[in-house]
Amino acid sequence: MQVVILSAFLKMDARGGMIRDDIKAALITAMKSGDKARTATLRLVQAQIKNRDIELRGSDNVPDDDLLVTEVLQKMIKQRRESIVLFEKGGRQDLADAEAAEVAVIEDFLPRQMSDEQAGAAIDAIIAEIGASSVKDMGRVMALVKERHAGEIDMSKASGLVKAKLG
Repeated sequence: MQVVILSAFLKMDARGGMIRDDIKAALITAMKSGDKARTATLRLVQAQIKNRDIELRGSDNVPDDDLLVTEVLQKMIKQRRESIVLFEKGGRQDLADAEAAEVAVIEDFLPRQMSDEQAGAAIDAIIAEIGASSVKDMGRVMALVKERHAGEIDMSKASGLVKAKLG
């Protein structure tokens, strides 16, 4: 029993990715420089990544570490952008600005995103590859988009592009 737990722990430590390391290094730098806002945001990011690691324990289909971290970062950005809209509607510009500052910190660690033209070309290639012809094929197309380009394309944007191309 102890051997199994230890080997699972070692696997988690051994799979550390580049983005995860960058976040850790940035947190140390922010703490040393006394940047409280950046430190707080990076601690939130690390906590969300840790929660995602815990969710995936024992799972057979654990994504590549950088992909996992990218998914967490994209989800955090999406949540904050939704909050910004709500805060602005509620007349709380101070809270909207704080959320926008967090988005800026989180975006520093995302891989370079595809341009709209590149994303459209990648989606066109996948549609042609599987012979998708209607919105009924959207699930298959999105599955391949996510598998091949998850860190490079915002999935909500990709969904809209796929729907427009198949609709």
